[in-house]
Formats: sequence, C-alpha cells, structure tokens
Amino acid sequence: MTQASQSSSIPTLLTQHRDLLYQMSVRDIHARYRGSLLGVLWMILTPLLMLAIYTFVFGVVFQARWGTNGESDTLGFALTLYSGLIVHSLLGDVLTRSTSIILQHGNYVKKVVFPLGILPVMVVSSALFFFIIQLAVLLVVMLLCGYTIPPTALLIPLVIAPLLLFCLGAGWMIASIGVFIRDLQHLMGLLVTMLLFLSPIFYPASALPEAYRPLLYLNPLTPIIENLRAVLMDSRMPDWNMLAAYALLSLCFCQLGYVWFNRTRKGFNDVL
Repeated sequence: MTQASQSSSIPTLLTQHRDLLYQMSVRDIHARYRGSLLGVLWMILTPLLMLAIYTFVFGVVFQARWGTNGESDTLGFALTLYSGLIVHSLLGDVLTRSTSIILQHGNYVKKVVFPLGILPVMVVSSALFFFIIQLAVLLVVMLLCGYTIPPTALLIPLVIAPLLLFCLGAGWMIASIGVFIRDLQHLMGLLVTMLLFLSPIFYPASALPEAYRPLLYLNPLTPIIENLRAVLMDSRMPDWNMLAAYALLSLCFCQLGYVWFNRTRKGFNDVL
C-alpha cells in the first residue's frame, strides 16, 4: 500500500478498503461483549433496561410529561425521551471512542503500512450498528404498546445521514488530536454529558424561551433529534431545509476532519 493510497479521497478510502472495514467493524462489535455471560444479547437487553428505567424515573417518580401542557402519558413520554437518547448515544459513542482509537491500535502505526483513516470509520460503523439495534427496540416496543409506526418513519435514514457525516468528520479530527493530547479523553466525556442536557432530550425545544432557541440549534444533535421525532412520533415530514443545510455543513466538516487527519498522521509514529 503506497503513501498516496493513505491520503486518497474519502470515497476511495471507503471503497478500496470496504472488506477490511467490514471485518474490523464486526470484530469491534464482538469485542465489546467478549467474555460476558450473555454475549451479544446485551445489545437488546441494554436498551430495554434503559427504556424501563427512564419510564419509571421520569414518568412515575417525577411525573414528567412531554410538551408545555403535559399532554402525553407516561409511556409516550418515555418513548419520546428514548428516541432522543439513542441519537445522543450515537454521537456520544463516536466522540468518546475516537479519542483513543489510534492509541489502542498503535501497532498499526509502527509496524505495518495500514490505512489508519479506516479506524475512525470503524468507530462510526460500530456506533451506527448499535443505533440500529436501539432503534429496532424502540419500534418493537411501540408496536407492542399499540402505537402505529407512520409511513414517514421510512425517512429515518435520510434524517440520520447528515449526523453520520458529522460523526465521520469528528471521528477523524478527534482521533488525530487524541494522539497528541491524552487529556482529550476526559474532556470529551465531559462534553458528551453536557450534550445530554443541552439537547432537547428531556424537554422539547419549544420549552425554552424563544430568545435561547437559536442557541439550542447550534447543538449538532438538536436538528436530528427534532426531525427524528417528527417522522417517527408525530407522522410529520422532516424539515428538509434544515436537513439540507445540516448535510452541507456536515459534508464540509467531514472533509475538513479527513484532511486534518491526513496532515497530522505523519506525526503519529513520533508520539507513539
């Protein structure tokens, strides 16, 4: 593999190494549950337990309801909350794991010529897989509880796609910075927690004073959470203008992250 192939374009990287990406992603997913008693069953049990806990804590203990008038029931609130949590989990997983992904695979930097740009993509692929599992759990629970899944739910891939572009850009950039600044792991954990409470997960965007709402939409999670709920919970079409603008900005950020990764990759060997 030549130096040029390491610095190829994003489509070339993904197509030339798609088999390697698939193998590493499968290995990464299995590695999370290797040695555990229930194995991959935790992929289903974990979101179910999360949904049950949030339903009890926020719906029963705190008597929380969705919307300013509190019109939703306990289960409706839990499902709405959970739909936001799985989006946060997708981005949070990428942000936290990307900080150390190069450090964990330092042997690829030192000993072999390896397409290092694949490693952050592997993190995003793994996070996307777990998102799909969590989304499937949400859909099944909705059906079992008598909810109707609207036809607009078919648009979920189009809603999530811009966030995946953002995740790729963030993954490449954070993976690179994490090699040189080890404290980034702790900072990113704090940032992920901040995003949990600064996103419309536990509350709708309309609950904020109008003067603060534009600030909420600077959060990369907000447009995706709002549009996911629109197509899945409210049977509404997404805000296409918002998604188009988000996709364009995410595409630029994705390219910027990849360029940054390739520029800084030459110094990995000196640090590791």
